Parts: sequence; C-alpha cells; structure tokens
Amino acid sequence: MHRLSFCLGTVVLCVAACAVAKANTAPTCADLHLIPAPRECTAVESIALDAAGVRIEADKNADDAFAASDLTDALKSTGVSATEHGVRIHLLRADTRDAKDLLAHNKLAFDSASHDEGYVIVPDGKHGLAVIGETPAGLFYGAQTVKQLIRGTGKDAVLLAPTLRDWPAMPNRGISDDWSRGPLPKMEFLKREVRTLAAYKYNIFSPYFEHTFAYSSTSVAAFPGGALTPDQAKELVAYAAKFHIMVIPEQESFGHLHHVLKFEEYSHLGETPRGSVLAPGDPGTLPLIGSWFGELAKVFPAPYAHIGADETFELGLGRTRNEVQQQGLGRVYLDFLGKIHVQLAPYHKRLLFWGDIAENSPELVGILPKDMIAISWHYDAKPDFTKNIEPFLKSGLETWVAPGVSNWSRVYPNNNVALGNIRAFVRDGQKMGAKGMLNTIWNDDGEGIFDEDWFGVLFGAAASWQQGESSEQRFIDSYAQAFHNDASGKLSQAQVAMMAAHAALNKAGLNDGQDELFWVDPFSQEGEAVATKLMPVASEVRMDAERAITLIAQARADAKASGATLTNEQAIDALELGARRMDFIGMKFESAADCVTLYKQAQALAGDKTRWSEVDNLLETIGSANGRMEDIRDGYALIGQLYEKAWLADERPYWLPNNMARYHMNTQMWIHRGQKFDVLRDHWYDTHTLPSLEEAGLPAN
Repeated sequence: MHRLSFCLGTVVLCVAACAVAKANTAPTCADLHLIPAPRECTAVESIALDAAGVRIEADKNADDAFAASDLTDALKSTGVSATEHGVRIHLLRADTRDAKDLLAHNKLAFDSASHDEGYVIVPDGKHGLAVIGETPAGLFYGAQTVKQLIRGTGKDAVLLAPTLRDWPAMPNRGISDDWSRGPLPKMEFLKREVRTLAAYKYNIFSPYFEHTFAYSSTSVAAFPGGALTPDQAKELVAYAAKFHIMVIPEQESFGHLHHVLKFEEYSHLGETPRGSVLAPGDPGTLPLIGSWFGELAKVFPAPYAHIGADETFELGLGRTRNEVQQQGLGRVYLDFLGKIHVQLAPYHKRLLFWGDIAENSPELVGILPKDMIAISWHYDAKPDFTKNIEPFLKSGLETWVAPGVSNWSRVYPNNNVALGNIRAFVRDGQKMGAKGMLNTIWNDDGEGIFDEDWFGVLFGAAASWQQGESSEQRFIDSYAQAFHNDASGKLSQAQVAMMAAHAALNKAGLNDGQDELFWVDPFSQEGEAVATKLMPVASEVRMDAERAITLIAQARADAKASGATLTNEQAIDALELGARRMDFIGMKFESAADCVTLYKQAQALAGDKTRWSEVDNLLETIGSANGRMEDIRDGYALIGQLYEKAWLADERPYWLPNNMARYHMNTQMWIHRGQKFDVLRDHWYDTHTLPSLEEAGLPAN
C-alpha cells in the first residue's frame, strides 16, 4: 500500500489549558477543550514529543493526501520544522487492516449515523495516534481535530491522544456571509475563511448577493472592483471543495434589490419606482431571475441555490396593491415563489428560501413545491423557537434554522445575544428534525469586519455539530485554546469582558451597542438624549472594554514569554479594535460632559480676578494640546487607522472610502471645535470675559 509521510519537527505551541505539563497529572477528556466537542471520549493519553516532533502518514490518494498536507501546513504555521522520526499521526481509512485492528482492539465501530462524516481517534499502540474515517470527509474532520491536540512548547510539547468517536448532529452546517452592503472579501481572505470554517467542521459556505456578482445580464449593477467575477467564483468553489465545503450562492430574487432597481434599465420591474421589491406580475421579473441563476449555475455546481425572498416590505404597496387586497399578502408572495421554482427548474437545483414571510401564513405554506427548503431565521435570544419552525415541518418542507452572530450595525458583535440565539435555535432545530443550520452574518451599515465575528461563528460550528443543547460556558472555556492556542485563557476572558460591556449598554437601554453610539455627536440633540442613558454606565462600559484590551496584551506577552505562537492573530487584532471602539464611546461622552461642566465652572469663576489662573486651567482642560476636545479628535483619528488596517486585512477596498469618510469627518469636526476653542481662550486672555455656552459651541442644557 502506498503511503505519504509528512514530518514535523519540534512543535512550538502554547501550553494546554488543561495543564498537561503541570505536576505530572494525567489529562482527561474534560481537558481537551475542543471545538466542536467530540460526541464520545473515554480516555486521553499524553505522548511527549521531546525533540522528535510529529510525522504524519496517509494513504497515497488525493483526498487523504490533502488531509495530511493540510494538517502539516496548519502545524507549520505555528513554527514547526520537519524531522524524519517524529511521533506518528496515522490517517487511516476504516477498511484497511490497521484500522480494523485498532477499531476491534478498542471495541469501536462506525454505524450509519457516523458513516458520512464521522471519525475515530485512538492511540495506535506504537507511541502514536491514529485517525480513522470511512469517508474522505470523516478522515478530514478527524485531522481537523488533531490540529487542536498538540499542546506545549519545545521539550515540554505533548500530543494528546484521546480515544474518541465523533460525528455531527446536523448534516448541513454553514454560514451565510453578506457581501452586498459594504464588505466584499479579497480572495486571499476568502481562502483563509474557508480553511478556518473547515477546521471547525462547517461544510457549507453561502455568499449573499444582491448586486455584487458580476452578471453579464445586469452588468450595470456591479460596480468595478465591487463584485465577484465568474472566474473568482470558480476559484472559490474549487478551493472550498478540497476542504469539504460546498458553496451555495444566494441571490436575492424578490426583495432587497434596490441596487438593481435603482438603475433606469430595471426600475420598471419594481413594485414601487426605484424601490427594493420586484413586482410579481411584471412579465420581465421571472426572466431576470432566470438569467441570474443561469449564470450562477455555470460556476456553482452545488445541487442547491438560495433565492432569498425575505423582507419584501413593499409588496402590496404599489403595483400589486389590488392583488394583495383581494388574495392576501401570503398568497401573492407564495404564488410568486412557486413561479420562481418553475422558472429555475431547468437548472435542477433545490431552492432554499428565507421563511419570514411564509411563517406568517402557515396555512398556505403547503402550496410550495415539496423539494424547496425553508430557512427559518430569528436573531433574538428567546428561550424557545418551536413555533417558528413548526409551520414548515408540518407542511412537509425540509427546514434549516438560521441564527445569527449579532454583528450587524454594532461596534462589536453582541455575543450575549448571539450565543443565546444560536444555542436555543439550533437545539430546537435538532429536536424537531431540522436538517441544517445556516449561521448568518449581516453588514447592514457597511462597517462589518469579519474577523470580529469568529466567536459567534465558532459557537455555531459547535452547536450544529454537537448533539442537543450546547453549553455556552463550555465553549467559552475552550475558545482561547481551541482558536488562538492561548493556554492562559485570557482571550476567552477578553471576549467575556466585551460581553459585559454590551450587557451594561443593554441595561441602559442602548440597543446592544449600535454603531451610531460611536458616531453620534454628543453635543447634538440626539447625542444629549444618548448621554442621559449612557452616562450612568459609561465608566462600567469603559472598564470592561479596557479590561479586554489589557487581557489581549497579557495573552500576547504570555505567549511570547513561553515561546508559543498565537493563531488567528487577525481576529485578535479585530477584538482589540472592537474593544477600543467600545471604550471610545464611553470616553467621548465623558469628555463631552466634562467640557460643559468645566466651562460652567469657568464662567462661575470668571468674575473673581483672584481665581483667573483656575479659569485658565479649566479652559485648557477643555481645549488645548491635552484637552477633552483633542481626546475625542485623537480617538477618531487613531481608531480610524486601526479600522482601515483591519478592513484591508479582510476586504476589498472599494467600499472603504464610505467608512473612512466618517472617521475623517468626525476628526475634522473636533479639530474645528478645538480651533474655535483656541480663539475663545485667546479672547479670555485678552478680555477676561467668557461667552455663553452656545456661543462657545457647547450644549446649553
């Protein structure tokens, strides 16, 4: 039998959270801290690597060789070099003699549930580790788990060798990634995204298009540099397939189409002029939809296509007003979905659609073709989602659930909501027989940084692979080790600190840390209303955010001191960006309040010549080289630099000017205010009189 060997030298990774190297204590299954957590684990051995390193062996076929090569590359990325006599990690198909012997010795077996994607990991009895799968996918997922099993550094490095059997609870585990409202990934980042999703056992990636695929049929809607081309799509599909990820394109086919309908060539197809929703009765709508999916079918070979069709808010407000009044909104909506199904029949795809509109007409859902797949989406953290899933399952439609990472329009994802939403929705989906999960990322205001989203993305991976209700605490305890190789756990603590900051904002009634808190002018009427709510919790929010920043610095220092290599560093940078933006919100409002308070104090003292030096100091504290106005100016300018760096690490630049303009405009506004206050201070020095608050550019209230 032909085999390939991949040799890995002394491993440079962080010390295990389970403290494998401490006090000669034997590791247990609870010490593995794997994401997703394996279904069955009975024992764990600890194999010292010393200076020998690791040698990976696999059968010489394309799939298994790729799994071995991918594992090799992942370990090399942590600073590993190659040797010829390392501890063996053996990737085996279940039908080989070695695999059969190991399975029999350990009284383990594959069954129908574990056949497709399941795997077994066992010590091989020869001071090594065996990974066994019945299929290429199963063997690949076993190799992904091995990536998380090497702990420690240098002579203290160990390979954790558990005895475990694992397979997924849900066959379809994917994310839906919004590419139509700002961020559009670079191909380099897309490949990193695919590799990372696969490492945590996602098997579906669904890019969301409104106008950002370069269709030849609607080329006017695709801005140069702001659309995925067919050649890039082919490259993505081929790359993802190696990692056992199927790419399912979503093209909105009913609503969310303003960026097509705003063009004169297509505006006549809308329910309302230059609106967002197609008019179901227009003879041009179905051919347009057909042309899009015809082009997609040429480059996305998956047996599925996603037609979107959510949030058709304008339906019945324009050209279909009479039909909706006579037949009802649900009937008009579902009839059009049926017509889309007929239009796309030549492409032989099973059609996914968002279930929000149909959910409101449960008595009509049964008229849809039974090969369609309903995606029930809800993003709150309520305790039970049974009633949201029932209408589709009762109608005989295959159903998937779609929770979300709660990133949209937020300074940083609200993981309090995201984890609660994912946990309960996926739990109920599994319980009721849903066949998949599509975890969602939305970029409503165009400011999203994907590298901020991994915490929620990984919990979705865990919840959809693991059986039953996933533990948020177990995930948090595992996250730093499993995603960043952070043995200290401080990067998990940093995420918890950000969750605490969000909780404080929510307690104050500030809607989960919306981006507008970052942008609102505290001297405006809106800003004053925000300040009333924010100021009682501003210090708490800042302390939580600053704790996150400190924990990040400590984790990096700990890793450097131990010679370890933290992984997924772009996500660490993005976490720090989110923490600094969160901290700035509190600082901005505190500084703005200081400006008003200090100026009122200066006014009260201005008439007393003996206290003019105090007035001088108060005015300089408001506006000078170290003034409160300059603190706000610096916040926008410096955080803007971090934001631009994070964006360009992930995304194409075409949308970036829209976001950077806000940083520049706000920086300029505070520069102008500081300059105006310089004039006021000079006036004070000359006349020892102070104008009113309003004349000084400060709120009068």
